Amino acid sequence: MKFASIDIGTNTLRLLIATEDKFSQGLNPKGYKRVITRLGGGYTDEVGISPDAAKRSLDALRDFKSIMNDHGVKKVTAVATSVVRRAKNGSEFIASVKAETGIEIEVIDGVDEAGLTFFGVMFVVEDRWDNSITRLIFDIGGGSTEFSVAKGLDIEKSWSMELGVVELTEKFLKSDPPTPEELGAMREHISKNISELKSLMKDSSIDTEKLSSDAGVFLMGTAGTITTLASVSMRLKEYNPNFINKCTLSKKKISDIYDRLSAMTIAERSEVVGLEKGREDLIIAGTAIVLEVMDSFCFDDLKVSDGGLLEGVMLKQMWESRAGE
Repeated sequence: MKFASIDIGTNTLRLLIATEDKFSQGLNPKGYKRVITRLGGGYTDEVGISPDAAKRSLDALRDFKSIMNDHGVKKVTAVATSVVRRAKNGSEFIASVKAETGIEIEVIDGVDEAGLTFFGVMFVVEDRWDNSITRLIFDIGGGSTEFSVAKGLDIEKSWSMELGVVELTEKFLKSDPPTPEELGAMREHISKNISELKSLMKDSSIDTEKLSSDAGVFLMGTAGTITTLASVSMRLKEYNPNFINKCTLSKKKISDIYDRLSAMTIAERSEVVGLEKGREDLIIAGTAIVLEVMDSFCFDDLKVSDGGLLEGVMLKQMWESRAGE
């Protein structure tokens, strides 16, 4: 049976089609598509999702529906995250998608998003069964960033912070290229949010002093900012998850990329090899989040995963289908 999962993010919409590999309890990908629609672009609390952003995303979902029909997909799970759960017109957007495509969207909260992302990330980790290994996993999105602390496949706790690249870019980076003052204000805002995260961790009895490279903890990241950093680092002319998955980025390398890209105009960044089209403006805010996380928790290296929320949603769907047999 062919399954499909759809991740309706604040910046990117993604579709995965797969069959179940019952031997490995994993999945066999059969189709994949991603489209940057910037659903959160132009978002305001007063209006919610802008009409233009809703139209771009609805057009992409119509295309996803056609692709699923061509593949003969029998079951689909679509989830929406930060911008849809915050928007006053989120239910209106969901209703229009159902009316136009037949796709039913489930809005998931930040903690559920973090948990599903964790399982998607761990799907590509070979030593995921080793409960002696502690990981801090984070997923930078367009509207929020999720964090999980886990040992092996056991999540100790997850958190969702309202810290996303679309909102940060639109709020702080007004100039092209951004001014030092704009970058400084953005970094200060991010730093305050990470400090708040550490306080929440301590409230949950997580010893943040032991979440570091020196303590033997692994930092793992997923989603567009981090995979794009890996692609830029390797100068990939064509994105290849086989190169991206499990690669390691040093803080120095990431910092060098940040310094280079933040000094460029958006047009100049569009010519950078490995930088995904449509992410030229957002990569600065996303990279700043990465650096603040690494600085605050004292990590020297970051392991990259191409797997994330989309794969986690797919795996959950397959597990539930198997349980219902």
